[in-house]
Amino acid sequence: MTTSYYVQPVVPCPPAEDDALNAILQQVIVNITGLDGTMVRPRWQVVVPKQPEPYTNWCAFGVTLLDPDANPVLNHLGSGNNGDGQDQLIRHEELTILASFYGPQGMQNASQFRDGLYVGYNLEVLESSLMGMVRAGNITATPEFINEQWIRRYDIEWMLRRQIVRTYNIPNVQSVNAELYTDPAISGEPIVIVVSNPEPQ
Repeated sequence: MTTSYYVQPVVPCPPAEDDALNAILQQVIVNITGLDGTMVRPRWQVVVPKQPEPYTNWCAFGVTLLDPDANPVLNHLGSGNNGDGQDQLIRHEELTILASFYGPQGMQNASQFRDGLYVGYNLEVLESSLMGMVRAGNITATPEFINEQWIRRYDIEWMLRRQIVRTYNIPNVQSVNAELYTDPAISGEPIVIVVSNPEPQ
C-alpha cells in the first residue's frame, strides 16, 4: 500500500529571502555608494517611512523579479542526517533588483553604484551568499513631481544569479518486490526478486 504525503524542506529558506535578502542588498548599495545606511531603504515597507527632503541623497531598492531556470537537478542522498535518506534539489535563478537614487547627487550615486558592481572586491558579500553579478542595466531618469516641485530620481536595474539548494527528507527504498516472468515455453512460474538496501553503516 502506498501512502501519499507532502514534504517540506529540512530548512525553510536555505537562500536568503525577504528581510535577510534585503539586508545583503542594502549592504552592497551602502558600501559601493558611501550612502548612510539609514538612507538606503527597502521598498514596500509595512510602515512607510517619511520620504527624505529633496536635497537629501538616498536610495530605495527592491527585488522585482525572480526568474528560475527551467529544470532543477534532483539528487537522492542515501544517508541523510538521520540515516533515512534525503533528496537534494539544486537550481539557479536570476534576481532583478530595482534601485532608485534620489537627491542632488542621484545620477552620480547611480553611476558609481553601476560601475562598482563590476569590481570583484565589491562582490565578496554576494559570492559568500551563493550569488553572482550578471549585469547592471541602463540608468533611467524618472523624476517625480511632488508638492509642486520636481524630485530627482534615477533608476537602475541590476541582475544577480544565485544557486538554490533545498533538502527534503525522502526515505531510502528499503525493499522492492518484483515479478519477472520467463518464456512460457520454459516455465510458467514467476520468479520473485526481492531487492533490499543494506543497513546504514
